[in-house]
Amino acid sequence: MPHFEGLLGDEPRIIILDIGSAYTKCGLAGDTGPRCIIPSETKNPRNQQTSKIWDYSSTDELYEHLKELLYTLISRYLLVTPKDRRVVVIESLLCPTDFRDTLARVLFKHFEVASILFAPSHLLSLMTLGTKTGLVLDVGYQESFVVPVYEGIPILKGWRTIPLASKAIHSRIKSQLLEHGTVSTPEQKHQPVASMPDILTDELLEDIKVCCCFVTEYSRGQQIQEVTMRGGHANKLPPPPPDTDYQIDGGSVLNISGRIREHTCEVLFEQDNDETSIATLLMDAIVACPIDTRKDLASNILVTGGTSMMPGFYHRLQLELSHLLKKPCYAQQLGIKRFLFHKAPAKENYTAWLGGALLGALETLPSKSLSRDVYLQKGKLPDWCCIDSDFLLEDKNSKS
Repeated sequence: MPHFEGLLGDEPRIIILDIGSAYTKCGLAGDTGPRCIIPSETKNPRNQQTSKIWDYSSTDELYEHLKELLYTLISRYLLVTPKDRRVVVIESLLCPTDFRDTLARVLFKHFEVASILFAPSHLLSLMTLGTKTGLVLDVGYQESFVVPVYEGIPILKGWRTIPLASKAIHSRIKSQLLEHGTVSTPEQKHQPVASMPDILTDELLEDIKVCCCFVTEYSRGQQIQEVTMRGGHANKLPPPPPDTDYQIDGGSVLNISGRIREHTCEVLFEQDNDETSIATLLMDAIVACPIDTRKDLASNILVTGGTSMMPGFYHRLQLELSHLLKKPCYAQQLGIKRFLFHKAPAKENYTAWLGGALLGALETLPSKSLSRDVYLQKGKLPDWCCIDSDFLLEDKNSKS
């Protein structure tokens, strides 16, 4: 395996790993950005079938997938030797226990790393700002997740989640294309997409979302929701933006109507029967926190996740929150007049990774990590909130 570090006697740098639901970010501590952002999937060398990391039926299957993914990351992108190297794993509070245990087993027993530190993504995101208080909204692939943090301590009774994120946008794009979309091939013009649904792969839907779709302004969004969700009059629907053509491999052209471009992201802000959306998710999280922390949280909002990079997302979210403040259910409980957003020193899709890179460069990392010797002796991982002094996270005799 290629190895380009340590030639000048410097200490090997720590591996920073963030395995998300859709994409995996990987790099080394001290870098300003990850060295690679690749899909969280592996390809079977025998039948060339692609398997997503998070779609597993057993821990043995997950073990093999993680082993293949990590080998690709280390040998192709990082070009380092993993043995006796420290690793920082960025995880969500909703990460399943079997996933954490299997990942630790792969790193310790197969790659023989020296130590692992599992760090919560929301705390690492705040670390990039140099603040200990904030309301972190992660709009990822599977769900949107809000965690309030006050003085470095997560307020667990205030966390909220909702299954509205990039996956919901993809489903909306796919359903609208199957219903109204047309594709032109060299043999036939304006053929319905419903006649060839196999072209709508996850990669294609992701690229259509990034290249063609956007979050519309608040007033237009309310008119769209009134017609589509509340049975309003179709004449009230504002005129859509221009259509666009999306080139597909093989000379085919997929027509993306202006209606699809503008309407698909409304799934994030449409309130369901429980009147829940991404905006209400933030409001409910603040209401669930102690009253003396609400003003500080509303003044320190940090949005992360690749879905939040959609054009118009921040402007729409701010207006949604401002209008929700006028509702009696929130006006009577919150003495807040405005919301302030932070701008992280990195793109939203790898803000948490940058926080992990900062954490990995600290001298205190060895004392907070779980060493391989302790793991092999205990045979299990400590819980992320475990403060039991008997569960030593680092061998006192080991070298930092």
